[in-house]
Amino acid sequence: MELGLGARAALVTGGDSGIGFATARTLLEEGARVVLTDMVPDRLEQAATILDSDRLTTAVADLTDPDAVTRLTGTVQDAVGDLDILVCAAGIHGPDGDFHEIDDAGWHETLESNLMSAVRVTRAMLPGLRRGGYGRIVLLSSEDAVQPYEDELPYVVSKAGLNALAKGLSRAYGRDGVLVNTVSPAFIATPMTDEMMRRRAQQNGTDIDEAIATFLDEERPGMVTERRGEPDEVAAVIAFLCSERAGFVTGSDYRVDAGSVRTV
Repeated sequence: MELGLGARAALVTGGDSGIGFATARTLLEEGARVVLTDMVPDRLEQAATILDSDRLTTAVADLTDPDAVTRLTGTVQDAVGDLDILVCAAGIHGPDGDFHEIDDAGWHETLESNLMSAVRVTRAMLPGLRRGGYGRIVLLSSEDAVQPYEDELPYVVSKAGLNALAKGLSRAYGRDGVLVNTVSPAFIATPMTDEMMRRRAQQNGTDIDEAIATFLDEERPGMVTERRGEPDEVAAVIAFLCSERAGFVTGSDYRVDAGSVRTV
């Protein structure tokens, strides 16, 4: 399917691995110019080496720092001008455990990384998105936003906030040609879930393959494919929402979860 992204400029946050990286690769394959940002210089450089495109610019930025977001805005303007596409994929899992055992620091870190980083970057990039009359914003949410797991509440709340943010933005700026949606994966093969499975394997005295199998059976029985998803499978949906083909889609949440959310 031709997505019509050849003349488009995109910023992808959280792009040195996982879904952000896969999204950047997909957008580049579709012909877009991409600015890729993340926090760790070495990992970002490695991602750029793998992507190997003259339409790629990288920028190291800690999106929990407002000054860093200001600098990122300048980098984006210098590299590609006004944006057409913003994909906010930066985030962390945050602390697991019982609600009464998670302190304020765990909550603040998760909300800053997952919710407020998207708020800051969107606010900074919005003027350019509005000027161009073609704006696509995709916020990376999660199944957790609508199916809360009691041992992941900081993450749950941060992702529910992204869903509400996207819906509000879609109503506020749709008349400017800015379309805003969320994509909600479940249990994708990323460094985040790799670390979760390493911890699970260690706790249960098994290997990672067994940890994944028991997690699917015990914690995600609704996933009918009985496997972890692949980042490229999420990136394909994100790329569609960034495209001309999605010109009538805004304020929506697209689940890429193999049926994990057990409601309509």
